[in-house]
Amino acid sequence: MGLINAEITLSNPIHRQLKPMQVTALIDSGALHLCIPKHVAIQLELKELEKREVTLADGSKRLYPYVGPIEVQFNNRHCFVGAMVLGNETLLGAIPMEDMDLVIHPATQSLQVNPKSPNIPTSIAK
Repeated sequence: MGLINAEITLSNPIHRQLKPMQVTALIDSGALHLCIPKHVAIQLELKELEKREVTLADGSKRLYPYVGPIEVQFNNRHCFVGAMVLGNETLLGAIPMEDMDLVIHPATQSLQVNPKSPNIPTSIAK
């Protein structure tokens, strides 16, 4: 499977007067969190809540700002999460994808709303 990208909308739910940003996100089910570049955090005036230690793909560990809250929207779904500020592109990880009940469709290499629940996101609470 190749790289999968999707258009998502990011906004600051505390400062609704700020315009949302539509960004192209790399979809990575192997990553956990939403990761955003510094310029997105600045544009949305996201507050740094703390620093978090992040293990990168090469196994190294570094401290990065954790900001939020941030609202993520894709199609008819949305969620509220925190985000790591790192890198030069937006990365959508497993936690926000699960929260919005999104699935990766390998044949079309696309991110989609779960076809088993097209109107209302489902979740497991057991």
